[in-house]
Amino acid sequence: MLFPRPATQGAPHRVVVTGAGVITALGTGWQANAAGLRAGHSAFRPVTLFPVEAQRAKQAAEVDLPADPPPTRLRVETVRRLNRGSRLLLWAATEAWRQSGWEPGGDLPVVLGTTSCGMDSGEAWYEQAVGGDGRSRRGQPTRAVGYQGQRQGTELLEALGCTGPVTLIANACASGANAIGHAWELVRKGIEPRVLTGGFDALSRLVFAGFDSLQALSPTTCRPFDAHRDGLALGEGAAVLTLESLRHAQARGAPILAEIIGYGTATDSHHLTQPQPGGEAALAAMQAACNSAGIRPEDVDYLNAHGTGTLHNDSSEARAILAWAGPRAATLPVSSAKGGIGHLLGAAGAVEAVLSLMVLGEGWLPPEPMVTEVDPVCAFPLLREPRDFPARVVLSNSFGFGGANATLAFRRWAGA
Repeated sequence: MLFPRPATQGAPHRVVVTGAGVITALGTGWQANAAGLRAGHSAFRPVTLFPVEAQRAKQAAEVDLPADPPPTRLRVETVRRLNRGSRLLLWAATEAWRQSGWEPGGDLPVVLGTTSCGMDSGEAWYEQAVGGDGRSRRGQPTRAVGYQGQRQGTELLEALGCTGPVTLIANACASGANAIGHAWELVRKGIEPRVLTGGFDALSRLVFAGFDSLQALSPTTCRPFDAHRDGLALGEGAAVLTLESLRHAQARGAPILAEIIGYGTATDSHHLTQPQPGGEAALAAMQAACNSAGIRPEDVDYLNAHGTGTLHNDSSEARAILAWAGPRAATLPVSSAKGGIGHLLGAAGAVEAVLSLMVLGEGWLPPEPMVTEVDPVCAFPLLREPRDFPARVVLSNSFGFGGANATLAFRRWAGA
């Protein structure tokens, strides 16, 4: 077993992002996703990965996954066995890896957020196990292994030619943000000089049917913060960030995308699926992120909301934003990406972290064009059209089932 190195003494380390990779239904890579998010494009279409005739909802944001995974150090037989979640993760990770300029070899801690892991492998195992037609058990061990949560992380390390501990965080829709927050803490406290982190989740029949049975999925159009919203819409994807201490990045002359300056997390025990109506835990997460960053609401230029499109989540988050922002709420731009790319569950917080990097690096704010009538509880400027804006500080919210809440704070890199 590998154990983290002891924390160093002294002031906390500054943590920077030197690489970022992303894949969603908008496309593969930074450029395709930046173009779609900036314009507010919708990536929903009828589900083709599995039958949905028995479900109320019929659409999702499916990724056009390339037939072959990106070139890596994985063996041919391993590549053949990769499930959908692993392939999504590899596309995001290899983009971040190339951008960071990291080299293979050595110890590389990996921290990943997910909710479904290799669910499609588990579904395939079950389908064959209960088929009842005397089919061969060929391939069942591979499916059982692929279903296990740690498999994607170990495959990722093998693909990159590294070794190291793998940490999985699975606390619903806050998983990706909490994974990045945990990685940030490892670097900030001097436990690790660099960490590979992010989140991934692939669409699966069980998860889709589960959300539909809760009547949480929209049978029409996902419209976060709309007065007539009727549910969320699922998507799939992955995002990976390479985090390292500022000292480590500068020593090797690495380009810096942005700095992570704060992280906050809070948990409530209100309900298994519904958030606290007043958003108390969400407010606590936002306050904790700002406190650790040393910033006030007046310093934040854009808020990426969790914004799922469900009645309870959006109203609860809106109340939390108003309580946190105070007078700043009247002028604070807010939007949610889930109306375009869907709710990516364990990958949501990681993908929206990359969105935050895009906002800081490219100088634009993403809109929600599907909103027709803003809910009156949203007493803040909800972005409905694309806007160019040189944001300096961005806050990103991720709130999940069971009262899991996380907020990340990012700052545009302008040099030390």
